[in-house]
Amino acid sequence: MADPSSYRPKPGQIPDSPGVYRFRDEHRRVIYVGKAKNLRQRLGSYFQDVANLHPRTATMVTTAASVEWTVVSTEVEALQLEYSWIKEYDPRFNVKYRDDKSYPSLAVTLNEEYPRVQVMRGPKKKGVRYFGPYGHAWAIRETVDLMLRVFPVRTCSAGVFKRSAQIGRPCLLGYIGKCSAPCVGRVTPEEHRELADDFCDFMAGRTGTYLSRLERQMHEAAEEMEYEKAARLRDDMGALRRAMEKNAVVLADATDADLVAVAEDELEAAVQIFHVRGGRVRGQRGWVTDKVEAVDTAGLVEHALQQLYGEEKGEAVPKEVLVPALPEDAPALSQWLAERRGSNVSLRIPQRGDKKALMETVHRNALQSLALHKTKRASDLTTRSRALEEIAEALDLDGAPLRIECFDISHLQGDDVVASMVVFEDGLARKSEYRRFQIKTFEGQDDVRSMHEVVSRRFRRYLQEKLKTGEWSPEDADGAGAAAGAAGPEDDGRPKRFAYPPQLVVVDGGQPQVAAAKRALEELGIDDVAVCGLAKRLEEVWLPGEDDPVVLPRTSEGLYLLQRIRDEAHRFAIQYQRNKRGKRFTSGPLDEVPGLGESRKQALVKHFGSVKKLRQATIDQICEVPGIGRKTAETVAAALAGAVPAGPAVNTATGEIIEDEAPAPAGASSERGTEQ
Repeated sequence: MADPSSYRPKPGQIPDSPGVYRFRDEHRRVIYVGKAKNLRQRLGSYFQDVANLHPRTATMVTTAASVEWTVVSTEVEALQLEYSWIKEYDPRFNVKYRDDKSYPSLAVTLNEEYPRVQVMRGPKKKGVRYFGPYGHAWAIRETVDLMLRVFPVRTCSAGVFKRSAQIGRPCLLGYIGKCSAPCVGRVTPEEHRELADDFCDFMAGRTGTYLSRLERQMHEAAEEMEYEKAARLRDDMGALRRAMEKNAVVLADATDADLVAVAEDELEAAVQIFHVRGGRVRGQRGWVTDKVEAVDTAGLVEHALQQLYGEEKGEAVPKEVLVPALPEDAPALSQWLAERRGSNVSLRIPQRGDKKALMETVHRNALQSLALHKTKRASDLTTRSRALEEIAEALDLDGAPLRIECFDISHLQGDDVVASMVVFEDGLARKSEYRRFQIKTFEGQDDVRSMHEVVSRRFRRYLQEKLKTGEWSPEDADGAGAAAGAAGPEDDGRPKRFAYPPQLVVVDGGQPQVAAAKRALEELGIDDVAVCGLAKRLEEVWLPGEDDPVVLPRTSEGLYLLQRIRDEAHRFAIQYQRNKRGKRFTSGPLDEVPGLGESRKQALVKHFGSVKKLRQATIDQICEVPGIGRKTAETVAAALAGAVPAGPAVNTATGEIIEDEAPAPAGASSERGTEQ
């Protein structure tokens, strides 16, 4: 642990203006990002007696090894920069909300010629109008099904739309009146877009206009004794009213607001958001977070608003945001929201009436969400903790292996030999840390030699990272210095690919693979990482230098966790190996031309019609292709002249020879491993 006084800035160095500050640990990784109206006052509060600090703040300042700051002009700029840095550096001591699920939204693709109504998840796309999010996808589909009767907008995929246009016949929805069938020209693009705009207006809460218009048309049809038309309009009104009933009326008409409520305890907090549009609840979502920093309700609200609106613009930011507590810099936060919306945004605490009653409902949902999360996590944590403890006991480790890395080798009869590395932290897969390797030092099938190479490369990169930060020097281990290589540029604080060592390395295999992995570590001078192997035949756990395996009970949670890790490594390796094999099968002679990208390869094949004709072309003829210079043409001609053309294909049914006139498959260039 570092003493905060060892890196405390000298008096007068810290300005008294607004700004954003970053604490870094001894490895130069950013561990906390904060903002302040007055940097001198805020940073000074961290360098008091550690005993007087909040326990979480004390942990942060003793973990840190340096602090730096950036001065900005206004509090709004500080808010924007803080949000950007938290997204970029992912600091371990900042509150980060985990979305407990991917909520579906109702989306209208206004960026297409014929807008489509569909259910969408994931990040928002430009030119698409979103409504929601909703708790369940079926709720969206029921609403859409009712509204298509009045607003028959396209809902089909691009493939179905294209197919219907080709055959000149609409799909079933077109026949039953729930699609205006733009695919066969029943409506013009302008008429269909008008329908889509009306659909969006109704979903946005402007419902009275359409109901009044339908009612007027119904009465006019009845007066003219067009009773069938009047009955259809009556049913349309009923469908719209049923769609409206699915969203409860909670506030006065034309009220657009988001209500944010927080439920918290000492360790965790849950946030619930209700999206009210046109006086009706149009969507709901929630997050849960660990309270890794000393933060109160107002601070949790501020982080939630940054998470909620950091990527939003325009009408996605409502006119009014109701919260349980105002953040310290509420005016700056309101201004930031107003800039994202393009007009004023009211940020306040509801005091009375319907809005206060609805806020209580949102708070009850937050309490329930926190309780449910704790119930699930308690069970899950107990199981994972028991599994890690069983592994530590069986392998005689000093402590539970909080980070486990597993390696597996995959090939097809000695071809396309690859390896995978998967990472589990606290018993959970950390997919962002997964890595893939190509075997480079030899060709053919040798799992033991491959395992030695991969483990060596992984930990050589680890030593390189330690060398950059000054934690390790080549003299620390015999022969390891040359393997680690020279130090690179200064660390910028971003997470590194191989910076964190595991407590346990698991290899897929028995004694030979385990011995190879252990030998690779010893050659690099690494003696603080445990190694074991899991053999598939009897699920035996092998340790280096042991003649007999460790046999864990079949009901052991530790064995189950090791199996999950081994199977995940196997899956990841097989996937990579199949991808490489598929690309090799679809590659052509043009893939071997250095510096020739996909666009120019396609241009060459399109210009000459086939690789055979391109091979017969002169350099001057190749230069006629747009984007191909003489030097590139010479390289292409030389590469094709050196390539041995494949033998003629034979039709096995007729025995005739098929000439090579078809364009060569546009395969991708040979893929390099993720780890270089």
